[in-house]
Amino acid sequence: MLIFAKQTNFFMNLTSLNAVSPVDGRYRDKCAELATYFSEGALIRYRVQVEIEYFISLCKIPLPQLKEFNKKHFKELKKIYLDFDEDDAIQVKEIERTTNHDVKAVEYFIKIKMNEINLDEYKEFIHFGLTSQDINNTAVPLSVKDFLNKIYLPQINELLNKLKQLVIEWKDIPMLAHTHGQPASPTRLGKELAVFYDRIQQQLKQLKSMPHSAKFGGATGNFNAHAITYPKTDWNKFADKFVSELGLTRSQITTQIEHYDNLAAQLDAMKRINTILIDLCRDMWTYISMNYFKQEIKKGEIGSSAMPHKVNPIDFENAEGNFGMANAVFEHLSAKLPVSRLQRDLTDSTVLRNIGVPFAHSIIAIKSLMKGLDKTKVNVSAINNDLENNWAVVAEAIQTILRREGYPNPYEELKELTRKNTKVNGKDIAAFIKKLKVNASVKKELLAITPFNYTGIFEFKG
Repeated sequence: MLIFAKQTNFFMNLTSLNAVSPVDGRYRDKCAELATYFSEGALIRYRVQVEIEYFISLCKIPLPQLKEFNKKHFKELKKIYLDFDEDDAIQVKEIERTTNHDVKAVEYFIKIKMNEINLDEYKEFIHFGLTSQDINNTAVPLSVKDFLNKIYLPQINELLNKLKQLVIEWKDIPMLAHTHGQPASPTRLGKELAVFYDRIQQQLKQLKSMPHSAKFGGATGNFNAHAITYPKTDWNKFADKFVSELGLTRSQITTQIEHYDNLAAQLDAMKRINTILIDLCRDMWTYISMNYFKQEIKKGEIGSSAMPHKVNPIDFENAEGNFGMANAVFEHLSAKLPVSRLQRDLTDSTVLRNIGVPFAHSIIAIKSLMKGLDKTKVNVSAINNDLENNWAVVAEAIQTILRREGYPNPYEELKELTRKNTKVNGKDIAAFIKKLKVNASVKKELLAITPFNYTGIFEFKG
């Protein structure tokens, strides 16, 4: 029993060693910065920010009861969320023990703070006319917007810059292509990475074009309480301005909750980016297995507990796994969030508490992918050997030029030469060309074609 007691104590005190999720455990050092946006404390801080900014906006109308409010106190109010710290978060959670309602606890916390700075006569206008989701559905998109702008987009841009660097560095390296896993018309190593660069750029444009939508309209989206209390105020105009000043876009017609359509679109866009990067990870892994790339060896690292020679592509494997985990959660969030029974059920709140999870796995994966790319070195000799051993791939070029010349059945003749279970080398191709009944200039043109120069057109404007 003594051992069990010690184990219980060990597992109850949260550290990177006993966290259930690897996001907060093994990978904590790679994504700890996300706690600023998606932890329980961060959500509370964003809620406090929305509540206080809403109160300040009411003062600016001003509502009749707030006409005498001195604007010099705005700075003091803003400090409540700007200086929000762990002790404040703990205080809110203590209040929640009594209220059993997280947003109401935030309201009471702010009222306590207003008492402390002698503004208690105005405190009933904190959370005036609102429902919890006016706060939550504004706080969450704020956190997502901040995360995308401050963490995600800089990380993706760093990855794009790395890909761009490699595209330029490797743009003139010819490489055998493999369609269906079989030798195909040669390409260029840089061009193959440029494919991923371009795909990510296209998806980023879509992601950036999507508005960060917020719901703000009272208990069922109609400003019932606002309109009955102050019927002469244009509450729709007020809410549009308030939400816009937070850097968000207000959804105009809603139920109690944000309909989440735009958030779902954002998550789907990030899922597509992750899918593209999974594709990149798998290609890099395969090229390493083909010996097209070597991996930088770090002294002291072990690839296998049994096989001393192993240098495994672990960074690409780690990235692929984390992108996959992220996409599984993105898939659920984007499918679930836009669906709610009637005017509202609580399922959106439950799943939104996990919104930081796929973002964290995405960041972990991007960092692992970057690490893998940094350790990758081109093995030009292996790439060249593969080209030299696959002269049959120039058959496409030869038969196409022969078509141009009106030569009879060129495809069939090249098929007869190359579609065998025997190796076709450069001498075989040259002998075939020399026997063709075409003029000397065409033969010279055909003899100049090799697997090393039959790489088509590649223009990169990254």
